[in-house]
Amino acid sequence: MTDLAPDIVELVACPVRTAPTGRLREMAYRGDAWMPDEVATLERLFRDDIAIDEIASAIGRRIHGVRDKIATLGLRRNSQRNWSEAEDAWLTREYGSRPASALAQDLGRACTAVYARAGLLGLTEGNAPRWTEWEDAQLRAGFERAIPVAQIAVLIGRPLSGTITHASNLGLRHPNNPPGWTEAEAARALTLAAEGHRYVDIIEMMVAEGFPRRTKAGFGPHLRKLGYGRGWGRPWTSDEDALLTRVYADGTSRTPLIARLGRTTHSIKWRAEYLGLRGTHANRDGFRGGPVWTEGDVATLREHYGKMPMADLATKMGRTKASLFTRANILGLVHGYHRPWRDDECRALALAHAHGIALPDLVVALGRNYAGVHKYAEKQGLRFSRRPRRESAPTLQDILALAPQP
Repeated sequence: MTDLAPDIVELVACPVRTAPTGRLREMAYRGDAWMPDEVATLERLFRDDIAIDEIASAIGRRIHGVRDKIATLGLRRNSQRNWSEAEDAWLTREYGSRPASALAQDLGRACTAVYARAGLLGLTEGNAPRWTEWEDAQLRAGFERAIPVAQIAVLIGRPLSGTITHASNLGLRHPNNPPGWTEAEAARALTLAAEGHRYVDIIEMMVAEGFPRRTKAGFGPHLRKLGYGRGWGRPWTSDEDALLTRVYADGTSRTPLIARLGRTTHSIKWRAEYLGLRGTHANRDGFRGGPVWTEGDVATLREHYGKMPMADLATKMGRTKASLFTRANILGLVHGYHRPWRDDECRALALAHAHGIALPDLVVALGRNYAGVHKYAEKQGLRFSRRPRRESAPTLQDILALAPQP
C-alpha cells in the first residue's frame, strides 16, 4: 500500500508552467515587475520556512504582492511557524468563500494546516466550494499512483465522502478497487482462504502473483458471496478446542493463544462461547476491577444490607458502596435502611412541629437520615420552616415528654 510521507503537500504541480518556445515578444517595462534575483530570494526564503511578512520585508515588497507571487509560482510547504495575527484575520475573512486548496496556495501552507487552523478558530464552511483545477490534478495523480483515497482527501483538504463522490463524477476508478473478479482470481482467493491465511495476507500474496489489489473491506464480502462462509480462518480442530478448554480450566490468560493458534481475540471469544466455557475462567465476573464475590461475601451482604449504613458496610467488607448496591440489585435485595416509622416516632414528629423544634434537632433525636425525615414530614403535611437550633439537642424522650398542643 502506498503511503505518503508527512512532508508531501502536493502530488503534481498544477497548473504546469510550460517553458516558452520561440522568440519572446517585447513588452513595456513595469516598475513593479519581479526581477530574477527577487524571485530567487523569495524561493530561498520560502524553502527556509520564513514567514510571509518577513519575506516581504526582506524583499521590500508589500505582503499582498508576495502572497500573490507565491501563488503564481505554485509554492507550497508544511510550515512549522506559528500563525500570525494577520494570517488569522485573513483566514477568518476568506474561509468558506473559496476552496481550502486556494487558501492554502495563497498562504503557502498545506491544506491540512488550513483546516487545522480553521478548526482552532471555530470557522465553518457553508456549501462545499467548487473543486479547483489543482484539486482535480491531485485526485487524478493519487488514483494513478494507487494512493489510498483517505490520504488523498487529507492532502487536498476535502472530506473523504466528498472526495469519493467527485472521483466518481470524474469517472476515476481506484486501482485498489478494480472492476470485476475473474474466475482465476476467485478460485485462487478461495484456495488461499481454505488454507487458513488471513485476508490481509491473501491480498498481498495475490498482488505478488499478479492479481489486482483488493481492499480488505471488499475482499471478505466477495468471498462470502462466492459461498465461503467460515469468515477469514480455518475451522477449529479438536486439539485447539482442547487447548482452549484447558486455558479456561486452569484460569490462565487467553492472550498467548492469539499468537500460538493464529486466531483473533474475537475468534477465541466466539469459540469459547460456542463450547460453553463461560464461567470456568478465573475472571468469571468479566473485566471488573474488584475482587470476585464469594459465598461468604454474599451472606454478609444479605445479613447487613439495609440494617446498617452503607458506608460502614462498605468499610466492613472492603468494597465500594457502588459495588454493594450493584450486587444487591443483582440479588434482588431491598434496602431497609429507611425503616418503618414507629408510633412514638410519629408522635415525636408532631410534637416537634408544634413546639418549634428545628428539623435538624429532630433528626438527631430520631437517629434518622435528614432527607428521609424531611420527606416523611412533607407527606404528613408538616412543614418545618427555618427554626433556630437549640444549644443542646433534645432527645427522643425529651420530645415525647412535651405537652401536646390543642
